[in-house]
Amino acid sequence: MNVRAHLMWDEAVTGYNFGPGHPMDPVRLGLTMRLVEAFGLDREAKVVAAKPAGDSMLRLVHRPDYVEAVRRASADPASADGSYGLGTADDPAFAGMHEAAALIAGQSVGAAEAVWGGQALRAVNFSGGLHHAMAGSAAGFCVYNDAALAVARLLELGAQRVAYVDVDVHHGDGVQAAFWDDPRVLTISLHEHPQTLFPQTGWPQETGGPKAEGSAVNVALPAGTGDAGWLRAFHAVVPELLAAFQPEVLVTQHGADTHIEDPLAHLAVTVDAQRAVAQSCRRLADEHSGGRWIALGGGGYAVVDVVPRTWTHLVAIAAGRPVDPQSETPDEWRHEVYARTRQQAPLRMTDGREPSWRGWEEWGYDPDDALDRAVVATRRAVFPWQGLLP
Repeated sequence: MNVRAHLMWDEAVTGYNFGPGHPMDPVRLGLTMRLVEAFGLDREAKVVAAKPAGDSMLRLVHRPDYVEAVRRASADPASADGSYGLGTADDPAFAGMHEAAALIAGQSVGAAEAVWGGQALRAVNFSGGLHHAMAGSAAGFCVYNDAALAVARLLELGAQRVAYVDVDVHHGDGVQAAFWDDPRVLTISLHEHPQTLFPQTGWPQETGGPKAEGSAVNVALPAGTGDAGWLRAFHAVVPELLAAFQPEVLVTQHGADTHIEDPLAHLAVTVDAQRAVAQSCRRLADEHSGGRWIALGGGGYAVVDVVPRTWTHLVAIAAGRPVDPQSETPDEWRHEVYARTRQQAPLRMTDGREPSWRGWEEWGYDPDDALDRAVVATRRAVFPWQGLLP
């Protein structure tokens, strides 16, 4: 077994369930783990179930009154009236909500502890990445912000430089807010432009608070951006900033909702490009953080066709045994998909694309291209604060 990688998993995380018809169907988590197992990746990474985050841990990011509000709504869902963001259409209260959300948070905190403590070089929690939850409110299907809690735990353990890279289609607003004034944390978010998508934040001019100018980085991508543009934007921004910042740990969030089939957003990315970014994140961790890498899930609402394949690739890359994109999905997994969803499973681990992009340095800036204008806006806003040329 390759104990250099941990896979954080407890079947009880599927209890994070907002109910029938809600886009965040926990079947996406179960089907991902079954696909991981079908490829034998649970024998390549050490599967670890961490304990739920306790109150003192949750309070590294969340206000005590909010934690108590979640606990009350969890015990009596009918009492949730929209205050604290609980009991809304996005975040309906459900029985056991506190316990399920704290368990997911615990997996991300456990990943942080394992990587910082040297028990693992890399760790994955694809049930996590709930990046919209704020200090005092739920938002965007997120109750506790496990991503911010993982970063906060790393700081508590002694880390002085942590980089957080978020490639979910939605802005990583909760993580940015948690470390807005903390120069020890560099947050980078690539997301659909706030003019066209929730949470309507993540403008390039959002660059950090007075004590941490240049520590928040936002790339607002035009609706319709596909593989080539998405990868061009990532490579035009992320590698240079990580090289300048030199994090001790890299934390990444891999929401699969950038995919062209995702029903809640408007980018046109494929599983193949999502896999390419996961590969790049591992390489960047090797180059800049001694290999220390914590990878989280996030959004993703094409729960059969996209999410399980994307996050299985993520686990495989972290485990050091990448899955050939041309591989057929295992028969037993296809039967599981049909039994649980009455949908036909995808037949291969690829969307049939060969991702490529125009490198920023090689091709330069095209002022007539909306994607290039987005990249330039970010570079001009942030790069000088990091001692880089825009």
